[in-house]
Amino acid sequence: MAQQDPSRTETATQKRRNKARNEGNVPKSQEISKPIILLGGLIALRICLGYIWAQMEGLFRLFTGPALNMSFDPATVYDLFVHCIIVFAKMVLPVLLIVATCAFVVMRLQVGNVWASKVLKPKLRLNILAGIKRLILDPKAIVRLFRSLGQASAVGFATFLVLKAEFFKVTPLFFADVSGIAAYILAAGFTMTQYALVPMLIIGIADLVYTRWDYEENLKMTKDEVKDERKQAEGDPKIKNQQKRKMMAVMQQRMLAKVPEADVVITNPTHFAVALKYNPMQAPAPIVLAKGVNHMAEKIKAIARENRVPIRENKPLARALYSSVQVGDVIPEEMYQAVAAILAQVFKARPGRPH
Repeated sequence: MAQQDPSRTETATQKRRNKARNEGNVPKSQEISKPIILLGGLIALRICLGYIWAQMEGLFRLFTGPALNMSFDPATVYDLFVHCIIVFAKMVLPVLLIVATCAFVVMRLQVGNVWASKVLKPKLRLNILAGIKRLILDPKAIVRLFRSLGQASAVGFATFLVLKAEFFKVTPLFFADVSGIAAYILAAGFTMTQYALVPMLIIGIADLVYTRWDYEENLKMTKDEVKDERKQAEGDPKIKNQQKRKMMAVMQQRMLAKVPEADVVITNPTHFAVALKYNPMQAPAPIVLAKGVNHMAEKIKAIARENRVPIRENKPLARALYSSVQVGDVIPEEMYQAVAAILAQVFKARPGRPH
């Protein structure tokens, strides 16, 4: 069972999952592999039994026939040895190939495409006491113990059932030939394997469910870890706010630098200030060069006074311009008349201004 830190209550994020996966930490059950590999081996033996029997029969005929007439010099013995190795390889390899394929498929279905070199690195540190503590006190060791006992009991019970059922069939074997005895032993072995497969498969499925649950529990994060990870992904809010303030300050400085170019500043008079410029060669309507409220409005008016830019009070127009027009945009059509009246007064007072 998972030794869960009480503070780890949050489900693991995708980043944490990816990190664990890259380190080779993936949920995999060894117990679910055993019955499936055993089943694969059983099927492989069923498929290859005739072929294996033919190879064994060929060896038997060789050693009871031609081999008896051979001279057993070193070269002949070596040739016979090599021949036996090749025949045994032919018998075993098909079964091993099927079993290995089953093992690969089961593991691939559990963990997917994972290659982590970290798990292959040798760990040279050896702590015997820590190892003994893990072996005795670790709850996972207890789970592994009961799991192994369950599988051993399943195999033992299957053997008991088969022996009990076949007990009275053993006596006739004393009068059977070699092929009959071999066939009986194979049939009993297949039956025993089939009996053992069912409880082993149940234990394997239970272990698979437990392994995935334990993996999720061990991956859980504290609230602080989730916050820190979110900060890393999205950026620290404090730093982002500082950057935002710096950016706003730069934008405000650029905006204030354009106030001296304005034709007029329309005010609330105390809360809002909007600087306008009209140049028919650049835009079909007046453009908002700068705008501000409260402290920024006072700055705009101060710069306007320093540069002798006319300031005109019009409360509804100043509020409307501030609310609906962004810096750098032209004023909307519904404000043309009100702005034109103010600009006409300004241009009339300063005939040198463009109009």
